[in-house]
Amino acid sequence: MLKRASGFVIFRQIKDSIEYLLLQTSYGNHHWTPPKGHIDGEESAYEAALRETEEEAGFVEDDLKIIDNANIEIQYNVNGVPKIVTYFLAELINPNQSVRMSNEHQAYKWLRFQEACNLAEYAEMQNVLKHFNEYIDKNIKKK
Repeated sequence: MLKRASGFVIFRQIKDSIEYLLLQTSYGNHHWTPPKGHIDGEESAYEAALRETEEEAGFVEDDLKIIDNANIEIQYNVNGVPKIVTYFLAELINPNQSVRMSNEHQAYKWLRFQEACNLAEYAEMQNVLKHFNEYIDKNIKKK
């Protein structure tokens, strides 16, 4: 059975630097990922991403500047079961706002692009970060 999940790649601008939020899971191999989770029932991918972001990082919709039309969908297998994950892009409005992790995670880091890719491990996640980093460089980043 196909599994579906969604989340937000959240970034902040500190002076001329872009940093991405990654959370370290408290289960499995303790991989690093943006806030994301399974889509429940009749939820849309967007609704699930907002819910998961609030649950896992403590950010609500008003804390974020959602970037329209900047989402990406990836597919990979988890224990032989196909999984599709939709990621949306959002900027943290107050770059100094604290992250409030759930018990699903044991650590968080704000990282520049290359550091985030190095920590993310999985090629699919690195490609998501690369996609959004190029989008930010072209459309958002303060010069």
